[in-house]
Amino acid sequence: MEQADWIIWPRWIVPVVPAGEVLTRHGVVIRDGAIVAILPADGVTRFEAEREVHLPNHVLLPGLVNSHTHLAMSLMRGVGDDMDLMPWLETRIWPIEGRHVSETFVTDGVRLAIAEMIRGGTTCANDMYFFPEQAVEVAEDIGFRISAGAPIIEFPSAWAADAEGYLARSGKFLEAIAGSRLATGAVAPHAPYTVADDTFERAARLAERADCIVHLHLHETRDEVDRAVAETGIRPLERIRRLGLFGPRLAAVHMTELTDEEIGLCAEAGVHVVHCPESNLKLASGFCPVAKLLDAGVNVALGTDGAASNNDLDMFGEMRTAALLAKGVAGNPTVVSAVKALEMATINGARALGLDDRIGSIEPGKAADLVAVDLSGVETQPIYEVISHLVYATNRHQVSDVWLDGRRLLRDGELQGIDSAAIVAAAEDWKRRIIAGLEEDHAVG
Repeated sequence: MEQADWIIWPRWIVPVVPAGEVLTRHGVVIRDGAIVAILPADGVTRFEAEREVHLPNHVLLPGLVNSHTHLAMSLMRGVGDDMDLMPWLETRIWPIEGRHVSETFVTDGVRLAIAEMIRGGTTCANDMYFFPEQAVEVAEDIGFRISAGAPIIEFPSAWAADAEGYLARSGKFLEAIAGSRLATGAVAPHAPYTVADDTFERAARLAERADCIVHLHLHETRDEVDRAVAETGIRPLERIRRLGLFGPRLAAVHMTELTDEEIGLCAEAGVHVVHCPESNLKLASGFCPVAKLLDAGVNVALGTDGAASNNDLDMFGEMRTAALLAKGVAGNPTVVSAVKALEMATINGARALGLDDRIGSIEPGKAADLVAVDLSGVETQPIYEVISHLVYATNRHQVSDVWLDGRRLLRDGELQGIDSAAIVAAAEDWKRRIIAGLEEDHAVG
């Protein structure tokens, strides 16, 4: 008998690869943090496990991948609601960040965000925020998978004084985390309206040297595109293409304003698009043409954006919104099926982050990042199509168990090894500080 750490026996397994497959009466064998085998329950097993878990009312699926977020901004959840994007940034987010962002702010905000994501079945996040060292430290301490990069911008912050400083610190950060089991790095120029041409070119060279992705907000709103054309004579996507960032390393976030020609360019170059439907809806940023992108062969992943503009990190909600919104935008109920929405939240996200050889599906040899969802409640009865239920009927509160790299981080809905009370207390403390700062700014103004 071969030894294993876990054998998980759910009612259903949705491996994601191959697309649409649902296995019944099968188990997943885990050893040393990896998936070793998928076994039929009625066969003779060659494995003996330390722990066997039977989940008779559950579906087991790969951990969800949040392909775009700003984790520490969870401490600003709800602080600037019902505003346009630029006023939201200029009068709320940037002033708060200027006053409060620090290593401690990022540590506490990332811990809050990761706890929320684990409870909702997310096991990997692509983060863009200041002090990525602290984000990685927290993620590794908890046992969470992260792709992290600092926003590269032209103006000063608590992390760097200017573009030169951002690039230098980003390079050192990428070197420092090389070889980590759970953390990968990204080069993260913030957006065309905050980054100069020379900085973009240097960011592209840095990503090539570090062999990592480029994480960039692009074509987020029509106003962004119109302003760029007025100021430079070309659309932001064309500018990025000319500066050498347009290719398979690029995870282009939002992409709400695209021509058919630009969609074709994305497909030809192998660019990945990260769709954030709920944040875009809340900020009235526009509609990403997801159906057209998928038809053209573009890899489309899903992200929540930060909790300051969403206001949650709920990938189950994001899947449902993405599927429904795409149908409305295309005027076609057949586009972005439940199967496709689940792919966007799992294997497509893994591809966008360059991690599809490790995560995004339940396959032997991949990391044991697994999520169990309880479908026994009245909200999900009767069950005809499991994948349909996961996208259209299930919510994140039905996530019962999470394994990440073979370690159980959620058991029967309870976080394991994570001090929830301390996380909440820290968030309350930051709320008091942020409110005091806003009141002081208002009094001065």
